[in-house]
Order: sequence, then structure tokens, then C-alpha cells
Amino acid sequence: QVQLVESGGGLVQPGGSLRLSCAASGSIFNIYDMAWNRQAPGKQRELVAGITRGGSINYADSVKGRFTISRDNAKNTVYLQMNSLKPEDTAVYYCNAAIETMRGIPRDYWGQGTQVTVSS
Repeated sequence: QVQLVESGGGLVQPGGSLRLSCAASGSIFNIYDMAWNRQAPGKQRELVAGITRGGSINYADSVKGRFTISRDNAKNTVYLQMNSLKPEDTAVYYCNAAIETMRGIPRDYWGQGTQVTVSS
């Protein structure tokens, strides 16, 4: 089976930075799109940033200019560099990816999430 595991979350002051990582493991044939999402208490889960296997990127308007998504295909890992963090960035951050296993049909997989708290 496939697992996605996030790391790098924590407590940071406004204006600070964090780097999140999400590593996929298991019986992986191909990984297509990878993305970071977040959900704050009482709010809808939202897409923060996405990246295709070829490197095409999109960001939510709220994080443009502050966050950078990247991936290392050799390591099956996606990263999210978060700079100039604001209290409104506080949320549980989840990675997800479209993954093909054993040359089957691609499907979405989700990590368990990592907490990011931005507070003085």
C-alpha cells in the first residue's frame, strides 16, 4: 500500500518560516500531481499549492509570494517552504497526491496532516 507522511510543522511567530515535507512510500509506479492543502477549525479545507510531475505550479491567492512548493521525484517527496507566516496561516496542513500503483488506475492518497501554528 501507499503512505504519505508529512513533517516539519510546529509553532512559529508571525513573520517566521517553516518548511514542510511530505514523503510517499509503498508500491508506487508513478506519482502525478502533488499538492498541499490546509484546514483551520470551523473552516473549509482549501488547496494551498499544487505541482505536476513536470513542474507546473499553482498557488492560492492568499499565499502567493510567500509560499513555494517544490518536489523531488527521485525521493517521492513534495515540499512547502512557508515564509512571512501570518496568524491566518494557522491550520492542519495535509499533502495529497495522485499515485498509480502496480500500473493500475491512479487515485488520490492523503497524509495524516501536520499542525502549523502561527502565534506570538
